[in-house]
Amino acid sequence: MPFLNRITTDKTAGRSMRPVYSVSKEKITMDQNKKAVLMKRIEKTGRNLVKNNMEFYYADTKEDVCPIVKSLLKEGDVITHGGTVTLTECGLKELLESPEYNYLDRSKMTPEEVSELYIRAFSADVFISSSNAITEDGILYNVDGNSNRIAAIAFGPKSVIIIVGYNKIVRDLNEAEIRVKTEAAPPNCVRLNCDTYCAEKGQCVSLAKADRQISDGCGGDGRICCNYLISAHQRHKGRIKVIIVGEELGY
Repeated sequence: MPFLNRITTDKTAGRSMRPVYSVSKEKITMDQNKKAVLMKRIEKTGRNLVKNNMEFYYADTKEDVCPIVKSLLKEGDVITHGGTVTLTECGLKELLESPEYNYLDRSKMTPEEVSELYIRAFSADVFISSSNAITEDGILYNVDGNSNRIAAIAFGPKSVIIIVGYNKIVRDLNEAEIRVKTEAAPPNCVRLNCDTYCAEKGQCVSLAKADRQISDGCGGDGRICCNYLISAHQRHKGRIKVIIVGEELGY
């Protein structure tokens, strides 16, 4: 019944990478020709994630994400997460609310408690998030307004689980920047009721500048592109686990 691929080092077989789990073919609904091309891109990204000391898992569909996440959790784990549409789309809430875990659910907290949660997240066992983009070179790119999410990805929680739809794979950091300014920030500003240029116009104001810098944007109080995190080669091997899903998810 395996439903995921994990790419890992296989020294004994003389190969640098190998699939540990097979992909369940009956769940594939995409055109097979497109799927074949997509899988090559996902596999390339996965190999490079492992080279960067991150773990890689593949899920055919969003329904397959929960079992993978469960396999990465231990009973009694203190778990929390950043703001993520992907988590909701994958139906993870029911899993996290299990009495097996100590789930810090900010949706049930007052603003004062949420502020305290941001600090407590640094000592959590598990932090779950999506990523704004992931390059084929195995680099995570994230941009935040409040920045509790990128702070926890970079440091603190013992384990970080990143869940991304294949639509977030980009060629390089330049494409990652464009993706955030056109596909991630605008709908997130609409979702969060932020009064920004991108919420009104559908893309970042900085895209009109010929000499644009990666950090350029609007000057409004509602701006959500305030701090930037590029997660490349990781010093702590396996702390970050990335699940790539064969469906479009999130912004």
